[in-house]
Amino acid sequence: MLEAAAAAPPEVARNFRITSLIVAAALLMEQIDVTVLATALPTMARDFGVSAVNMSVAMTSYLLSLAIFIPASGKIADRFGARNVFGAAIVLFTVGSVLCGLSQSLPFLVMARLIQGLGGAMMVPVGRLVILRTVSKAELVNAMAWVLVPGLIGPVIGPPLGGFIVTYFSWPWIFYLNVPLGIAALALALRFIPEIREPGTVRFDFPGLVLSGVALSCLIFGCEFGSRGAGSLTLTLVLFGFGIVTGALYILYARRAAEPILDLSLMRIPTFNLAVIGGSLWRIAGGSLPFLMPLMMQLGFGKSAAASGAITFMSSAGSMAMKASAPRVLRRFGFRNTMIWNALIATLLLASCAAFRPGWPEWAIYGVLLVTGFFQSLQFTAYNTIAFADISAARSSAAMSFYSTFQQLMLSMGICVAATVLNASSAILGHAQATLTDFSIALIVVTSVSIWAAPLSTRFHPAAGEEMSGYKTRR
Repeated sequence: MLEAAAAAPPEVARNFRITSLIVAAALLMEQIDVTVLATALPTMARDFGVSAVNMSVAMTSYLLSLAIFIPASGKIADRFGARNVFGAAIVLFTVGSVLCGLSQSLPFLVMARLIQGLGGAMMVPVGRLVILRTVSKAELVNAMAWVLVPGLIGPVIGPPLGGFIVTYFSWPWIFYLNVPLGIAALALALRFIPEIREPGTVRFDFPGLVLSGVALSCLIFGCEFGSRGAGSLTLTLVLFGFGIVTGALYILYARRAAEPILDLSLMRIPTFNLAVIGGSLWRIAGGSLPFLMPLMMQLGFGKSAAASGAITFMSSAGSMAMKASAPRVLRRFGFRNTMIWNALIATLLLASCAAFRPGWPEWAIYGVLLVTGFFQSLQFTAYNTIAFADISAARSSAAMSFYSTFQQLMLSMGICVAATVLNASSAILGHAQATLTDFSIALIVVTSVSIWAAPLSTRFHPAAGEEMSGYKTRR
């Protein structure tokens, strides 16, 4: 990666903050869309004539599209150039947003979300790839902070904005917001994003894309059908079975392919391996929280969409506050120590959200969500950075595609797990719709999975990521 930064044009290396902010603008658009949608789900469910919990498919379909097409993002950027692909992705995401706003049924919305996901799959990963190839390891933590801090404005303003729009206007406007944002992001990208591409001939792995795409889609839709109780048990089991078989076929294929779409050999790199596995466990809870909290506030507490958004944005505000502190924390304690103890603290804080009840003073709920978001964000930043500590410049594209695919897959799994527990708990306890007890059970279940990220982090070498963090172990 140091070699990539050295090889980059001097003006690119000097202006990495400008590039980072443009990538952050794309992330801002994506995050506003996700968080605004979560707040609007109950209202949209009434318009479409389905239950609010079943609206989880509107979120998982987007994440599914990301998981399928992100593996191709690196190769496409190498072939056609980062700026061209980044700009085309913004256009596609914006068009998908307009189609979402025009939706009159849940199936049409799912189709539009898949188109949005195709744009998102090329948008943020390609932008991060530019940063990986133009920034030295010593500056990478700061560069990622520049990307993530502005991008987290979306989750901060998304819930209250979504609640305001749904309460006082109509839900299609939550998607139409992306049109001016998309136009601005496209103009900036064409002006400032460098045209970086891999020299030589780039081979595109179509068989690998088909096998990995079928495997991921079957597994995620199997989880989705199972979580909503949609379709028969036989259909769910068939999807799972076909997904597992296709995934096994991809593994056999990838071992022989010269340039596989998902390079499994990257998992032989210890820091990358642990970051992928630990980050996957952690994202089970991270993916479920934006889905559970707005529903809990509206269905469990009986609050309006606007009131719900005014509360749930606090976890995102805490996340944004942490991004400015992450470089100093990692420099003081190092990656390994930070990820062990922070995972324990953040998991306990998230589990405490299960105790939320209407009798709680609002300032207490605000405080718990603020601090939870603060520590959750530190864990995400640590994983997203340490994963590339030992990745060479030549493999940065493959590593970014692989890591981003599993990142989105596990966020989708988090939503599916949460929806499954909600439906199962409601059915067992005889509730017509999810109650506070059901939400509490769901939060405990997802945190019981994510807690395992803490012991796994003990396997990192004490000196892992020293060049990135500036932390020095005692010799």
